[in-house]
Amino acid sequence: MGYSYDDQNIFAKILRGEIPCSKVHETEHSLAFADIAPKAPHHVLVIPKGPYVCYDHFAAEATDAEIVDYTRAIGAVCAQLGVSPSDGGNGYRMIANTGNDGVQEVPHLHVHILAGRNIGPMILMRP
Repeated sequence: MGYSYDDQNIFAKILRGEIPCSKVHETEHSLAFADIAPKAPHHVLVIPKGPYVCYDHFAAEATDAEIVDYTRAIGAVCAQLGVSPSDGGNGYRMIANTGNDGVQEVPHLHVHILAGRNIGPMILMRP
């Protein structure tokens, strides 16, 4: 089954300038902006500018330039926030939700970078 990209999703609208965002970082192929409902003192979303639904879609179809740019944009955001351990920061959590089981809310590849406090356990175990 192939991927079907919905160009009316909120991130596509942000990329087209139809909805404003609080930009944190921008490159040729990537955009990072503050989450509108932050779950940590630093909560930034990083998205590729191309029409990719999830990471495996991106890995399969993005150009090498897009992949390198996106990876480096994520690193640049962590450095800009001062959360990278190599820069003396206390670290961060990076989350990418995919599909129904991953509880993906927006069908456009994005990672959440959460930092600025202890984020807690990765998954709360349920019986």
